[in-house]
Amino acid sequence: MSYQSDAIIRIKNLRLRTWIGINAEEIANRQDVVINVQLHYAADTARVSEDIRDALNYRTITKAIIQHVESNRFSLLEKLTQDVLNIAREHYQVTYAEVEIDKLHALRYADSVSVTMSWRR
Repeated sequence: MSYQSDAIIRIKNLRLRTWIGINAEEIANRQDVVINVQLHYAADTARVSEDIRDALNYRTITKAIIQHVESNRFSLLEKLTQDVLNIAREHYQVTYAEVEIDKLHALRYADSVSVTMSWRR
């Protein structure tokens, strides 16, 4: 049986701390970022299976994102977003990935500023 449509996995509101920005305070102190990732993959086998090897392992992807974000410094939100997108799209099963990262309190009267990037196989 073929379903011919992707499953969509959403990693919602992954809250991490990293060095992001260019002014002295941003360079000296970690800041909060909120990451949202959307992953599409052909889940035909996983739909009828109970074997984890048939599904996209979002836990492994999330751990790689956490490790990368928390252990590096970024001047630009665009660079951070592209790095996370690269991690999200690494798995051969992923057909589409979208990443949005919010830098909290980046502007005085706004909750956050975000950048969104996507990729399609």
